[in-house]
Formats: sequence, C-alpha cells, structure tokens
Amino acid sequence: MTPETVQRLNIAGLVITLLTVIGAVIWAFPLYWGVVSSLKPEDEVVRPYIELWPETLTFAHYAHALTKTQIGVWYLNSVATAVGVTVLTVSSSLLCGYAISQLDFPLRKPLWWLILASFMVPTQTLIINHFELIAGMKLLNTWSGIILPQLIHPVIIIVYKQFFDNVPKDFREAAVMDNASEWRILTRVYAPMNWGVTTALSIVVFIWSWNAFLWPFLAVTKTEMMTITVGITQVNDAFGVYYARELAAAVLAGLPVALAYLVFQRKVTQAITLSAGIKG
Repeated sequence: MTPETVQRLNIAGLVITLLTVIGAVIWAFPLYWGVVSSLKPEDEVVRPYIELWPETLTFAHYAHALTKTQIGVWYLNSVATAVGVTVLTVSSSLLCGYAISQLDFPLRKPLWWLILASFMVPTQTLIINHFELIAGMKLLNTWSGIILPQLIHPVIIIVYKQFFDNVPKDFREAAVMDNASEWRILTRVYAPMNWGVTTALSIVVFIWSWNAFLWPFLAVTKTEMMTITVGITQVNDAFGVYYARELAAAVLAGLPVALAYLVFQRKVTQAITLSAGIKG
C-alpha cells in the first residue's frame, strides 16, 4: 500500500468520523434540550431565543412531578404491564418456536406461514379489532386489557425458530435415546443453550412494552390505571401548559429505559442484530 493510498484512507476515515460525530450531536441535541429545559424556570423555557444552559437551575418541576402527580402509580402500572408482556411473550414465543422447529404436527407449515405473514402486518392496523375484543371482555382499564394485545411479536417466534433450527441434531437424538420427554428436551437441552438470546429478547420486549403509548392510551381512561407514557400527558394545569413540568415528567418516564439500555447495552444490541437479520 503506497503512502498516497494510506493518506487517502486516513482522510476518508477522518471525514467519516466527523460526519458521525455531527450526526450524533444532531440526534442527541433534542434529548439534551429536553433535560436542560426541565431544569429551567418556566419563564426561561418560553423565551424566544435559545439558551443552552439555564440561568437559574431548579428542580422544582421534578419535585412537582414526584409529589403532585400519580407518577408512582403510573410507574407501578408500567412495571407490571411491561413485565407481564415480557414474560408471556418470551415464554410463549419460546414454546412456539421450539414446536415449529422440532415437532411434527398437523398444519405445521401453514402455521409457520401464518406467523411469517403476520410479521408483515403493522400492529396499528389491528387496533380497532383489539379494542372491540377487549371492550367485549370488559377488560378496559385493567392490566390484562393493556397486556393481552401487546403479546403479538412474531419476530420473537421467528428468532427462536431459526435458533432451534441451527442446534445440532445430535443433542436431540441423544436426549431421545435417554427417553426424555419433549418438555425435558426443551428445558434441559435447548433452553439452556439460548439463555443469551432469551435475555436479549426479554430486554428488548420490555423496552418495547414500556415505551408503548397508542394502545395503553386507548385502553385506559382512568388516571390511576395509566402507564407512565400515558400518565405524563396528564401533567398539566388548568391555566395552561407548563412545558418545563411536562419535560420533567417525560425525563422521569424515560429514565428507567435509558438506565436499562446503558446497563444491558450489549444484550440490546444483540437482540436488535437478530431482529435486523430476520427482517433483512
């Protein structure tokens, strides 16, 4: 490699790095602006010019969100529903993926085609059907009513199915020779092999459920049953909108997910890579 080529590569790398940094700054600026604005008095927030740092630092808006609203109840609802969605989605997807991959039963292929087809249907198109069903079962304003329609994640089944397809057949044959049942084969042979995949998918499903807004917004009308993403829309005042208060509530709502992502970054990246590989 000639010195001229090396120099060109170094220049290209520098340009790509600069563009990446600029893109990251553009992406992160709204987040920074939201956090900084939540630390400003309301009169500073509504000024017609940009201030990158508050003149007067205040935590009054966070105190208002924590003491004057039902944010604790909203957190509880979000945790309960997100955990419920995660446990039920991952466990059912694990069982379904194993059955389609390893078992031979009637209508196995049509079921697999149906799952692949449902993967291409946007969840939002099913909102009306979901609402009618949940209302008919009298589950509006309940945790069950929030959880049940969010259990549809075909991509999780697809990931599990492809993982089980790639497990060497020798493991299954050895277990069958030992007269192991299908449940034992799943729990003692296949499931322990994919704890990393299960952990990654669980984290992503939890984040999806925590951030869900449209369905919880439609399924819940009582303030005490709202999740945090819906509840923060109630942080207002009879005399108008207080932007700093709403931004403080939004920061508190997103904080658990941000911390979870920082702690489990590798697992989240792994799950996103798996999902992207399926979609590709």
